[in-house]
Amino acid sequence: MTNTNYIHQKNPIKIPVPDLKLIEEHFGNVATSNSEISIAHMIAPPGWSEPHQTPEFDEYTLMVRGKKLLEIDGERIELSAGQSLLIKKGVRVRYSNPFEEEAEYWAICTPAFHPNRVHRED
Repeated sequence: MTNTNYIHQKNPIKIPVPDLKLIEEHFGNVATSNSEISIAHMIAPPGWSEPHQTPEFDEYTLMVRGKKLLEIDGERIELSAGQSLLIKKGVRVRYSNPFEEEAEYWAICTPAFHPNRVHRED
């Protein structure tokens, strides 16, 4: 019998990306068909970066280890282990790890992350 009062996530979905970043979605569009929220564990290798983007979702980042550099509307913020940050939807942002060690963090997006909502620049 399945309990509908909770979801015990034992096998997050690994989402393949071409830049060697590990994405394990625990809840969200891919893992649980939930479009309201996504919760994913991430490990970004040294030298990793993404293009600028202007998402249609709020994104919370909780750093576990290492550091991540964020460029938010021209301002640069270095996020370290134990710190967290909220970037609101509609804000232009760029994520990167220009540091020598991996960056491990959790990303929570509301509504859930979807490629059609992120609006990455070429």
